[in-house]
Amino acid sequence: MVQISLKDIQDTVQAALMAHGADAFPAAEVARAVAAAESVGNKICGLYYVESYCQQLVSGRVNGTVIPTVRTPRSAAIHVDALFGFAQPAFAYGLPVALDAARQAGVSTLAVGHAHTCTSLGYFTEQIARAGFIGIGFTNASPIVAAPGGKTRVIGTNPIAFSVPDGQGGIAMQFDQSTTTVALGKITMAKAAGESIPEGWAVDSDGNPTTDPAEAITGSLVSMGGYKGWGFGLMAEILAAGMTGGVLSRDVKPLKAPEGEPHDLGQYYIVIDPSTSPDFAARLEGLSEAAGADEGARMPGQNKQTMDPVEVADAVWDQMLTLAKPAG
Repeated sequence: MVQISLKDIQDTVQAALMAHGADAFPAAEVARAVAAAESVGNKICGLYYVESYCQQLVSGRVNGTVIPTVRTPRSAAIHVDALFGFAQPAFAYGLPVALDAARQAGVSTLAVGHAHTCTSLGYFTEQIARAGFIGIGFTNASPIVAAPGGKTRVIGTNPIAFSVPDGQGGIAMQFDQSTTTVALGKITMAKAAGESIPEGWAVDSDGNPTTDPAEAITGSLVSMGGYKGWGFGLMAEILAAGMTGGVLSRDVKPLKAPEGEPHDLGQYYIVIDPSTSPDFAARLEGLSEAAGADEGARMPGQNKQTMDPVEVADAVWDQMLTLAKPAG
């Protein structure tokens, strides 16, 4: 293992993406997200994805040179067309407009369509919260989840994220979770490591419970809480596909496949100005006190520590340095 600073991670990832065809701004936005994921130990959404990003830039599955377009069909409804580029720069283009609309109307929506996977949805809602607003986010993914009792894949892991500001530029509460019992990345990492998975994470292609990650990948992940998680997954699907112009999960090829059609995914955010309620701060403080009354208990996302530098496997960092070398 090697210790790598967040700045070095960000600079190296940006260089890698630019070496494979991305322009400076989208490469910087994606690199910032990768470094943020690594800073909190979210390996699945960090350097783990960079090789895939580079491969898909070369194959054209993601366009690293487009400039997202922003429009406002209604005063508080902001739509961003990512133009089959990365989600991070598309969000960066739309966020200031959505925040201004929420200041004016009390609430706004930000729909990002025709985008590459956003990877860590909470990375985006956290930005909303740090600006002083409540952020709720939804996205979809390639199909890996069947209805409870079924075996035909219908939706993706379809994460939901929720971030609440503390009134001082920080985060009072945050959660970011897939609507499945576990994220797909944990299954693929278990497969790569030759490890089994706990029963209850997935079923095989016949709909039977399995502890074999290879069978899980060809089968289906299990919705958290059965029908309850299935309902949340469908809600995320309706908003992420139906309100953004992106496609249904069933039409998305595996996210890390180096070639193929663009992801064409959607991300849908609700931005709420808490200052519209004079009771918000007091209620939040009271809830936080109640949640933290017992030793070791807290609101989700509170006291989250970031690391700088972070530990990176030697082979992974060598791969990053190789990817960052200019062609030729």
